[in-house]
Amino acid sequence: MNQKQREEATPQVVVIEDDVGVRESLVGLLRSMKFNVAAFSSATEFSLRGQLASVGCMILDVRLPGQSGIEFYEEVRSRGFHRPVIFMSGHADVPSAVRAMKAGAVEFLTKPVREQDLLDAVHAAMKRDSHSTMKEAVAASARADYETLTKREQEVLVRVVEGQRNKQISSALGITEATVKLHRGNVMQKMHVQTLPELVRHFDLLELGEAKTSTKV
Repeated sequence: MNQKQREEATPQVVVIEDDVGVRESLVGLLRSMKFNVAAFSSATEFSLRGQLASVGCMILDVRLPGQSGIEFYEEVRSRGFHRPVIFMSGHADVPSAVRAMKAGAVEFLTKPVREQDLLDAVHAAMKRDSHSTMKEAVAASARADYETLTKREQEVLVRVVEGQRNKQISSALGITEATVKLHRGNVMQKMHVQTLPELVRHFDLLELGEAKTSTKV
């Protein structure tokens, strides 16, 4: 893999800042710390040239020409974007800060931004994104495993993670305890777990909501 391919595979720190001097300063600082950086002068420019899928962390100026940073962030979140975002503002704008944090921003920095404060925020954001990406991958794997279960195995799984014993499951589903044990074994194998705590953790990742308790007795 060459340098360009490595950069393309590395999550980007995306800077959207209309002030040329500030933008270039941020890009220089971040690149000096070996971050893969992409910079844009407005939300519109990013929409035309950027790729949300490649973003690991976004640094947004609150007051951008055209669509504001917060408006842009709220829009992309409504489309399923959940990467960490750091806002910057040249003013001690409390309402904007509150709105940004409520929308899910990880940090709100006031200009002129101290270099160390920015770097600390970016490091924390990228670490958070890495953890989130890993969790998403594990959850996707758990969901794929769950889809391999038969309907009866799914019913047994729900009752096992609720703490029901084999005898209770047998009575509730109208099957023998031996059959319950067989289904439990299949569930453990198909979900790729060795212990009950592992099974519970994988089940929680499924986020089935009401499906946890919707099985009929």
